[in-house]
Amino acid sequence: MAATKPVISTSFSYETLEETLDIKPQGAKLHIGIPKEIAFQENRIALTPDAVGVLVANDHAVVVEHNAGEGSHYTDKDYSEAGAKIVYDRTEIFKSPILVKSAPVVEEDLPLLQLNQTIVSPIHLSALKSIHIEKMMEKKSTALSFENLKDDSGTYPIVRSMSEIAGSAVMLIAGQYLSSFNNGKGVLLGGISGIPPTKVVIIGAGIVGEFATRNALALGASVKVFDNNVYRLKQLQNNLGQRCWTSVLEPRILAKQLKTCEVAVGALSNEYGRAPVVVTEEMVAAMRPGSIIIDVAIDRGGCFETSEMTSHENPIIIKHDVMHYGVPNIPSGFARTASQSISNVLMPLLLQISDEGGMEEMVWHNINLREGIYMFKGAVTDFYISQKFDLKYTDLNLLIASRR
Repeated sequence: MAATKPVISTSFSYETLEETLDIKPQGAKLHIGIPKEIAFQENRIALTPDAVGVLVANDHAVVVEHNAGEGSHYTDKDYSEAGAKIVYDRTEIFKSPILVKSAPVVEEDLPLLQLNQTIVSPIHLSALKSIHIEKMMEKKSTALSFENLKDDSGTYPIVRSMSEIAGSAVMLIAGQYLSSFNNGKGVLLGGISGIPPTKVVIIGAGIVGEFATRNALALGASVKVFDNNVYRLKQLQNNLGQRCWTSVLEPRILAKQLKTCEVAVGALSNEYGRAPVVVTEEMVAAMRPGSIIIDVAIDRGGCFETSEMTSHENPIIIKHDVMHYGVPNIPSGFARTASQSISNVLMPLLLQISDEGGMEEMVWHNINLREGIYMFKGAVTDFYISQKFDLKYTDLNLLIASRR
């Protein structure tokens, strides 16, 4: 049978389809709630009145709970003048589609959570309980954590700024407790002509270590830095722009340096889990009476065997005649500066979320933001949390791709 020729009819017009692009939707209006923190020792607030003013000027609604800014010395008047609505009923605040908190979700908050709410807050893995996660899963929450939030340079901006504050504060705290007014030894941290400089030992060359070193050197102290990561020690010296005394964590060298120092700072941390204990009780017992240990890693268990968690009200305990400062949330003691730091990261982020057309769109277009999301519409997207509580893990990339 002869092959039939294809019939081409002139009544058809063959045209290529135009390419469809992923068009960004128009800006979404955000409704943001800022509750007053009731968590232990939390004085910070995640958005300052100035930041609220910018959000309101961009047509977003912000509600603030009465006295939420009190710990940072921001009044209700500051917020209402910036355009926020002050609310006295806590349940009202929790009706906001976006909650912005400076402390993790606590048990008292759980019954107030709404369906499909977006929560921006720290997560504090060490204190996290499975009930928090399960309740948020039930409510189909989308949750973004401060600790894992990445910016375009691949760093963690909020963690970095909190570490900068903690590192800078360390020397101020040490100076305070070495003075005679606080029953200290009566030593001035600094280089006075004709007097050997005060000796400071810093364990950990991360951001906290770097800023503590920077401030100690600026005061004129003699600084010795320990870390097992040689790359970090090199980076520290490059960032400081000068050579300083560094060493890997060699117990004999460390014990020798601790024996003669006035201030010892613990700033070692692990990515997850407990901080490594590198200073034993014997080493602490051999230290000079009246010297001070400031363990910044105390929220992860601390690097000194003798460290204990203390509070801003009673920050010091004395063991072996050595003062131990173990306040877990140092930036909260400098709440106004810390609030401004957090606010500087979150305010532009919220504006960007709105420009992108909401959180879902933002997550799709912004890869760095995905790192910070540990729950998306009730699905746990953080592998570490899913392992810790034996919950189902869902890959966020697959989750959002399937929704397109």
